[in-house]
Amino acid sequence: MSEFVSGQAAGSASEGGDLALACDGDGAAFTRLVAPLRRELHAHCYRMLGSVHDADDALQDALLRAWRGLARFEGRSSLRTWLYTVATRTCLDTVKSRGRRAMPVDLGPSSDRAVIDTAPFTDVAWLGPYPDAGLAPGTIGPDARYEQREAVELAFVAALQHLSGNQRAALLLFEVLGYSVTDIATMMDTSTTSVNSALARARRMIADKTPSATQQQTLRAVGDARMREVVAGFAEALERGDADALVALLTQDVTWSMPPMPHWYRGIEAVIDFAVQVPMTRCPSWRHLATSANGQPAVAFYLGQDDAGPHHGWSITVLTLRGNKIAEITSFADPDHFAPFNLPASLP
Repeated sequence: MSEFVSGQAAGSASEGGDLALACDGDGAAFTRLVAPLRRELHAHCYRMLGSVHDADDALQDALLRAWRGLARFEGRSSLRTWLYTVATRTCLDTVKSRGRRAMPVDLGPSSDRAVIDTAPFTDVAWLGPYPDAGLAPGTIGPDARYEQREAVELAFVAALQHLSGNQRAALLLFEVLGYSVTDIATMMDTSTTSVNSALARARRMIADKTPSATQQQTLRAVGDARMREVVAGFAEALERGDADALVALLTQDVTWSMPPMPHWYRGIEAVIDFAVQVPMTRCPSWRHLATSANGQPAVAFYLGQDDAGPHHGWSITVLTLRGNKIAEITSFADPDHFAPFNLPASLP
């Protein structure tokens, strides 16, 4: 215990020294101060904005604002809380100017049969996948309700997009980060009454649009071995064109969506019709790499003209499980998604 306490004291002393240097204009000291918090701040920006690229921009802007305003930091809260305040207000500015991110289900009803040669909707701001490799398990703080990985799951982040910016911020600060209503009112420059109202509305929306069991709970119940079997079986069934093997992995009410394509499919008959008509028939050759996105199992798919030639990144496909079967398939069909996952753009 004494070593732990002395380590904490040394860390606090080091942070205090860097803070003083940063306030005097030392950029390297500021970089050292924010480095331990960058990953969680980035995840917070993604939850607010639903896009890795928007989160990159918002975090960069927030840290620039923090650096320029560091002289005004009076130490009434922790540096972490102050940085979350700056990041949240930066994201709220973005929400006001760009609106919310959508999924195909938000645009219209599902299609009963495969839609061939559909064009992507480029005028829609689509929700994007999140590379979760740097997220630690468990909660950020003792008063947080959601685990870090639960709070980037697709259903949760998609539901957040249906909230106003203030509702989104209040929910995330309270449920994910564990701040008190009083703290949040100060961070958002509003009243505790407004925060409580935003929280009540946000909780109703989240309860209505997310399943009772999170993917983290489901994946723990399924186990790593079975999860890997499902992921491998799904990818290999597509590569072989084996519809029967694919059927065995899916729930009866499975859905498949492919942003930026507007069409989506619900039910095993519609999903298999799409799979047979499009990826199994019209796509010459597939390869894949297993990955993880939004706290869920995922597959990076690569498409080639033949088995011998190069295969280029096509989608980050995120799988949502119910029990030990796949209940939702979300294929983010854009090669720009590969770089944030540190995945190669193509395979030889």
